[in-house]
Amino acid sequence: MGKYKKRDLVAFVFLMPWIIGFLIFQAVPFLNSLYYSFTDLSMLKTPNWIGIANFQEIFTYDRDFRKSLMATCIYVIISVPLKLLFALFIAMLLNMKLKGIGLFKTLFYLPSILGGSVGIAILWRFLFAREGFVNLLLSKVGLSAIDWLGSPKLALPTVSLLAVWQFGSSMILFLAALKQIPKELYEAAMVDGSGRVRMFFRITVPMITPIILFNIIMQMINAFQEFSAPFLITQGGPLKATYLYGLMVYENAFTYLKMGYASALSWILFVIMMALTFLIFKSSKGWVFYQDGGMES
Repeated sequence: MGKYKKRDLVAFVFLMPWIIGFLIFQAVPFLNSLYYSFTDLSMLKTPNWIGIANFQEIFTYDRDFRKSLMATCIYVIISVPLKLLFALFIAMLLNMKLKGIGLFKTLFYLPSILGGSVGIAILWRFLFAREGFVNLLLSKVGLSAIDWLGSPKLALPTVSLLAVWQFGSSMILFLAALKQIPKELYEAAMVDGSGRVRMFFRITVPMITPIILFNIIMQMINAFQEFSAPFLITQGGPLKATYLYGLMVYENAFTYLKMGYASALSWILFVIMMALTFLIFKSSKGWVFYQDGGMES
């Protein structure tokens, strides 16, 4: 027993830096924000308890809340499916036995490393500007320039494309899942006369559904928290068409100094993401396949 106690103590000592960091930088701020959401905390005065007043104002009087939440939902609906479809497509290409495939894997993963940076967001703004590179290409083929970032209908899809471009992490997970599919399944399907499309929907997709589930949840959470792209590319415009929820929280906290109000907004978003995650998990019982036990029970 003494030997195991000593080993456990050593393990605990090694874990202490992470535990302390988690408590200081995540757990405590997380709980504090819940308390602050019921106060009128600002940068200029001590917080006073005001109950659910922040939430009442958000749901009753704040028009920006509904507009921001709607824009964010549209952003999620556009960016997440497109990113996952593109990531799966590239992963299937990289799963082929081709010469120099390692180099292509690196090149395709680079956007996920660079895509969230300030420089790439600014570059994206110049690419889709009125006199930007994209419109220059359109002019070369005789098409008129498009106001990608100045049109309320086009600005949000244009910003969403930047998220789609950052498909590397999902691609790597899909690629790992594809490599785990037994080749015998494809060989048996070919013997039965199945084509590539049939094998894709009857073998490939069912076998990678656990990774599809994981990617959907992770990318949905990331999309709901998006901030950099709308802030750097459009500043929430035009007419607040790209005024995503993360930008609204930031403005209330650091522009208007309404930290309590921003905390309430953050907790509403947290509840929405938890509810959607729960619904996705519940629905997964009917479509996620596990190799060791069929559908999720």
